[in-house]
Order: sequence, then C-alpha cells, then structure tokens
Amino acid sequence: MAEAAGAAEVAPLHGGLPDEIVVWEVLVRLPPKSLLRCRAVCPAWRRVTSTRDFLLAHHDRQPSLPLLCVYCYNLLSAYGISLDVIPFDHRAGLAAVDQLKSIARLGKSYFGVRASCDGLLILCGLYRNLDYSICNPATRQHARLPQLDGFAFLGMYPHSPTGEYRLLLEKPSYAPAIQGGYYVFTLGSDQPPRRCPDDAEHMIQELSAVLFRGSLHWHVEQHGTASNMIKVFSTTTESFRRMRAPALPGKAHLFEMDGTLGMSSFNDAATTIDIWMTQDYESEAWALKYRVELLATAEVTVMFGIGRFDGRWSVAPSLDGDVLVLVEFGDWLIQIDMDSKVVASFQRALRCTDQLRLKQSLVPHSFFPTLEGYVVNDSPFM
Repeated sequence: MAEAAGAAEVAPLHGGLPDEIVVWEVLVRLPPKSLLRCRAVCPAWRRVTSTRDFLLAHHDRQPSLPLLCVYCYNLLSAYGISLDVIPFDHRAGLAAVDQLKSIARLGKSYFGVRASCDGLLILCGLYRNLDYSICNPATRQHARLPQLDGFAFLGMYPHSPTGEYRLLLEKPSYAPAIQGGYYVFTLGSDQPPRRCPDDAEHMIQELSAVLFRGSLHWHVEQHGTASNMIKVFSTTTESFRRMRAPALPGKAHLFEMDGTLGMSSFNDAATTIDIWMTQDYESEAWALKYRVELLATAEVTVMFGIGRFDGRWSVAPSLDGDVLVLVEFGDWLIQIDMDSKVVASFQRALRCTDQLRLKQSLVPHSFFPTLEGYVVNDSPFM
C-alpha cells in the first residue's frame, strides 16, 4: 500500500502514535494552511507531506465548499479594489467569523471567478471579459493565459486519457481571423487552441459548467420559451451531445449532489426556487424534489431592512447531506433550508459564483511554470 510505504520510509514522527496514524489520519486531514505550517515542525513531517501520493490523498479529504467572493475597495491595490476568495464553511458549530474566512486576496481584482476545478480557479477580467488567468489560492500560484484572447471561456476539466488540464472555449462566428465554434486549449501547451466538433444549434449561455460523470453540462437558455435542453460535452471524447431536462423558464443552474445531477430555477415571480434531481441519468428522467419558498417581501423588509431580490442564488450539496440554498438580498446573503426557514444571514456584500465550489489542493502542476507571468506568492496576491 503506497500510503503505508510512504509513512514507513521516514523516522518516527510522534513518540505516542504510530507514524501511519499521524500521517494518514491526522496530517492528511489538516486544512492547507495548517499543513504548510506543520512542515516547519520537523524535517520528517516536511518530507512525508510533500510527496505526491500524500498531497493527492490530502486533496481528496478536503471539503468541497460553495465559493463566494467579496469585492472590496482597497487603497493598497493599484486598481483601488481587491477580490477576496471565500469558501463558505457551513459545518455545524462554526462561528460566523470562521465560516467566511478568506483564503486569498487578489489585488488586481478586475478579476472575477469563472471556473473551479481540483483547487484551481480560472479568473476573467471584470471589465475586459476576455482577459483570463489561472491561480491556485492554496499554493498562491498565478499565471496569465494570453492564448485565450478573443475566446469566450466555457469550462475547465481534467482530460483522463492524458492527465492534462484543458479548457473549453467558444469563438463567436463573427470573430475575425478564426473560424467560429468550440475550441480546446491544453494548459502548458505551446500550441494554439484547436477546434473540436460542435453543435452550433444550441449555443451555451450559462456562465459555469458542472462536471458530472466525466462530462461538462450546461442548461441552454431559450428566450421567450421554457427550455428543456442541457448541452453535454464529454471530456474524454471531446464531443457534444444533448440531454433532456425539465422545461423551465428563464435561468436555471445545474449542480451535482451525491452522484446525482440537479437543477434549480426561480419561478416567474422570483418567489420560489424549484429543485429538480435526476431519477435516472441514462434515461434522462427528472423529478421535482424540493420547492423552497422565499421570504415574502414584507418579511424581508422587517428582518433585514430590504425588499429586493438581486437575482443571484446558489444551490449546492450541504456537508450534512442535505441541500444548501444561498440567496442574495441587497447587502445580505441569506441561507435558507428546505422548509423555507432562514438558517443563517450575513450582512456582507458576498456574491454567489454561479454554483461554483472549491476543494483546496496543494498538488503541484507542471504546467504552471510554463505559463506567461508565472508567480508564486506575489502580485496579484496580497
């Protein structure tokens, strides 16, 4: 067993516990910052916690948390504004201050978060929407992606046949020089994005994709009519197909929960969130699992001094096995349970990031040093 072998190769780490327990039951469960601090305790801990096998196991044990962002005015930033990346740790018993701890602050925060995959974040320009970079907030690595100039970003995925990380892009048909359609770019490659077979009849409009069963999924919006179409991209064959969904009006968000694909949407009056789950993924059968009633406008005004829904919400699996619903009301972020009751509320300008979740990782990636403007623990990190 690789884990046991890795532990046995080092000197005893703790006089009272077997090395295998210390390494594979204690250290492997620490948050990334705590694990990095523990490496200063002794050389043996530093050696064993730096192996790839250990770091993969450590990443596997990190919680997958809803990702929130905060844009703050900051005099230390050359741009006058900074971006805090905040995983929402909603485990029971944590104080509010511990639930919303920033893991990274970016000083050049014309960046917004567009994708999260294996602890990596794709950032885009908030004002220049086609300006992209990649970062790992746990290792504080950052690099630009100038090869993506002129493309629209659609998704990020690990390509299982090669082990590479790839980006799915879209080039509008009216764009100059390059044929319109879908393209794939491999991180670390010196080759330009390559065109892949596409299905141009239903263009992708949702900001973030859900990686489920080795495929990226997007709900396809149709203006003026309810949409029952999901566009699916196989990350193995790198080809598209279509999937049926409940016919829902307006914007809908996809999410993954306990091996099941889910979808949430607001009703026309924006007073109810419907949550659908696949009963059988292969036969594309869906069922309505929850209907969450938002607080009436009068109640919201009384409780929070506001009466306006901002149109952003997030639905994700909770760490206790239920569904987590977050809704933005003015400067408040409100957590609501399946009985339509307020579980928690935060008076901060927290922003949901289109169903994105972050599972932190210290696993090294060889592509980072090959990218333009690569830095570690330097600007834009603050």
